[in-house]
Amino acid sequence: MLNNIRNFSKSWPAKILLVVIIIPFVFWGMGGVFNKGNTNNIVKINNYTISTQDFIDHLNSSNIDTNVIKKNIDDNILEELLGNLISKTLIDMEIEELNIFISESSLAERIKKNKNFLDENGKFSRTKYEKFLLSQNLTAPFFEINLKNNELKKELFSYVGAGIKTPFFLTNNTYKQQTGKLEIDFINLNNVYKKNQDFSESEIKSFINENKDKLKDEYIDFTYIKITPKDLTGSDQFNELFFKKIDELENKISNGIDFNDLLAELKITPVLKKNYITKTNGDKIEEKIYAKRNENKIFLIDENEFYVLYQINKINKILPTLDNETFKNKVTRILYEKNKFEYNQKLLNEINDKKFNQTTFDKLADGKIENIILDSINDNNKFSAASIKLLYAQPTNSFTLIFDEKTDVFVAKIKKLYTNDISKGSEEFLNYREQSNIIIRDSMYSSYDNILDEKYNVTINQKTLERVKNYFR
Repeated sequence: MLNNIRNFSKSWPAKILLVVIIIPFVFWGMGGVFNKGNTNNIVKINNYTISTQDFIDHLNSSNIDTNVIKKNIDDNILEELLGNLISKTLIDMEIEELNIFISESSLAERIKKNKNFLDENGKFSRTKYEKFLLSQNLTAPFFEINLKNNELKKELFSYVGAGIKTPFFLTNNTYKQQTGKLEIDFINLNNVYKKNQDFSESEIKSFINENKDKLKDEYIDFTYIKITPKDLTGSDQFNELFFKKIDELENKISNGIDFNDLLAELKITPVLKKNYITKTNGDKIEEKIYAKRNENKIFLIDENEFYVLYQINKINKILPTLDNETFKNKVTRILYEKNKFEYNQKLLNEINDKKFNQTTFDKLADGKIENIILDSINDNNKFSAASIKLLYAQPTNSFTLIFDEKTDVFVAKIKKLYTNDISKGSEEFLNYREQSNIIIRDSMYSSYDNILDEKYNVTINQKTLERVKNYFR
């Protein structure tokens, strides 16, 4: 189910369905982030185009700081924002084509019934309405336009998924799936995997030869100093002068000053480390420098109580020998995880190809089959919640792989689902009928998604998008 949701949400039409959820009731304006500019087209939807100016206007109203965009430019933040604009545009196109509208009187009635604007007698209070607008720095026309747009979106999705009346057998089936007790047999694959000590010397050596570069350890030579206010100003206070000198130091680093020249200026005795490698109980500062070894050759770290200035002098990549017990254990652990992954993949393929049966299951178990009865689809005391949902979705006598919260993996066989029928007169009937409605509605939305996929051809002008991205870089 999670994969279906994940895959569904990647399509443009799916994002349309999500827009209804993520667009807030009230929009807060931040003022213009961009000035008016290029009107080149950035997206084409069939014969309709979205201009660069449209995208700029969308960014202006997105309430996202430009610094946030700059920091996340390589993490596809602009693509996400453009996708949001495309979704809104597709919604507007659908609303127009279906001739969905809300009259001014209907909109006014919805505002008057909003509980936020009612007085103690339950009547609409213009004073409360105007106070709300002032508190949010909104004008009445702006608020009402956005309210109208949101109501139109709701009408669209009501048009697609409303009017559902689930038959009893589907409600009953949902009830059985949710509350039935499920009996399974299972095998803990930790009893089956090859153990660390079972890998031969030749297997270990062969793996090392095939992965020499990846297995090399990085030993570094580096020099560092601790800088306190007393070192720079003669005072113990973190005052304005101290931070001014820190700024000057950062500027010198940015301008490429030699590290030894900096040390000569600061007159602080440095600490020199050779062939350093990370340690379990290593010095915190030295461990931090090691972690940053591939980022900057010379760098200044703020440690709150002091600053650390360091230089990476050399990085030595060395392949340890098998005489090094730590290295040997590391390789063995990697081999174990690799073997575990490949074994799980092999089992999964056999299950999917219907080549895994009761005989295979019994042979694999070697007498170590365990049994459990799950109380309901919400019983995740033994296995993960995702695994429980997977088990309840499988037919009787089928096999599947599941895992627990410790990520131990199991092969499970579904033996029997023990269920009772729901009573139409029970208190829980309405709840399970609504759950069935949601299932049907999701199916309808999925069908609508497919229709929109075929109906609209969305093309993004990558060159124009790249120009916008370059603005932030």
